[in-house]
Amino acid sequence: MALALPFLNKGRKRSQMIAIDLGSRTTKAVLLERRGEVLALTRYALVDAPIFEKKISVEQLADHLRAISEALGNPTKYVTIAIGVDDAVVRQIELPQIPISEMRQVLKMNHKNYLQQDLPNHVFDCHIIPPRLSQNPEVKISAVPKLKILAAAAKQQLANDFIAAASQAGLIADCMVPGMLGLINAFEQALPEIFEKETIALVDIGFKHTTVCVLNQGELALNRMVNVGGDMLTDGLAEALSVSHAEAEGIKIGMAPEVESVLQMHVLPLGREIRASLDFFEHQQDNPVSQVYVSGGSARSEMILQMLHSELLLECKTWSPTGFLQLALPGQQAVEIEHVSPQLTVAVGAALAAF
Repeated sequence: MALALPFLNKGRKRSQMIAIDLGSRTTKAVLLERRGEVLALTRYALVDAPIFEKKISVEQLADHLRAISEALGNPTKYVTIAIGVDDAVVRQIELPQIPISEMRQVLKMNHKNYLQQDLPNHVFDCHIIPPRLSQNPEVKISAVPKLKILAAAAKQQLANDFIAAASQAGLIADCMVPGMLGLINAFEQALPEIFEKETIALVDIGFKHTTVCVLNQGELALNRMVNVGGDMLTDGLAEALSVSHAEAEGIKIGMAPEVESVLQMHVLPLGREIRASLDFFEHQQDNPVSQVYVSGGSARSEMILQMLHSELLLECKTWSPTGFLQLALPGQQAVEIEHVSPQLTVAVGAALAAF
């Protein structure tokens, strides 16, 4: 069950797909390919973002998409893009049993009521969450009066810019996927039993922000954005140690014990924000979160995972979004994939919308 929320896609499934997770500092991209009954990861790319701190133009985005496609070997024209927490609104709502096309119209006309925000000039899409019928297999979906829906909205201008930039780059904009849903898609495929049976938190530490999603037996129960990201941790180290940003990044991932106290001072606010989100869920639902799965570049640091464990009093572990994929990577990429994979979670999950 991939959560596509494609905005652009009309439901046609692809045999190959480039999926791009646009970052503020580093863009992550993957090439997935259908090979019979399996999906194969055949290439990935980590490319410096063209600019950060300000809006990227259509021309700059086109150049960036072209560079990413070239880094992947120009395999296909179809491209999916994961849009960040600043650019997409995602909510779980209930709607009556009506066709998807009518659901989109309902959201368009009543977005303030359903999504708790005034969202003019947005595009809307939705995904039906299949009801759990296992307790009574006689009950059919048609007998359920209301359906749980994942509803999403993105700015129409964002969609227009993506379409135009892809066209300028000689590509075809196929799908836009909220990055948070890419994260959930990848986790469902990588660890299906845990996804279906447990209450867990997914924490994705991005450049500027951290996304916190609580999944309760496969359903999105809470999602929040925390304004602390990996860049804040790296900048804090760089300033304290009087080194460059690149050197501080290496130190952060390299687990140098002499920087532990400096790093802990910056990880602590992140841990407190995550703990506050988990407390909110647990008090509302009277249901404890059993463990925390961490992704993003900072998840490669064992020291950061240990610090989060100490603050959250929950097991915090990294995970790979590639375990369910056939790995068909060239030379050095095959060697490095285990180290790189925590950064590819959103891109892999976004690509699943195409299959």
